[in-house]
Amino acid sequence: MKEGLAVVDTNVVVSGVLTAASASPTATILDGMLAGWFGFLLSVELIAEYREVLLRPKIRARHRLSESEVDVLLKEIAVNGVVLDVEPAAAGRRKRDDHIRSLFSAAPSAVLVTGDQELVDEMEKKARVLTPRAFAENLGDEEG
Repeated sequence: MKEGLAVVDTNVVVSGVLTAASASPTATILDGMLAGWFGFLLSVELIAEYREVLLRPKIRARHRLSESEVDVLLKEIAVNGVVLDVEPAAAGRRKRDDHIRSLFSAAPSAVLVTGDQELVDEMEKKARVLTPRAFAENLGDEEG
């Protein structure tokens, strides 16, 4: 993968699970994570966030996976990722997406893949940020 290591935000993983369009950018990225098509970074906190969001009642009603099926999916993702041991934010100082910031502190050359405009606005000065579509197009270039 031309991009090096990526940090795949939760919204991309959840969208990849929920989409019915197997050729969508988020489905392509999720498939790539499961198949090890590209290098990506994880932390215990990021995996926990993937799980927490995938098990929210409204989201779970849409994907219809059991808790154990979600856990199997996350284990398959984790097997292909690079899990970094990053310091969690102090309990009283935690802010939304601190785990993403921690990953970029540990690996500043990584690429952030997200559809979260608020996170894009914050991180684009600190990291290279790609939309799921742009990242998936780069994956397609590498596969072909």
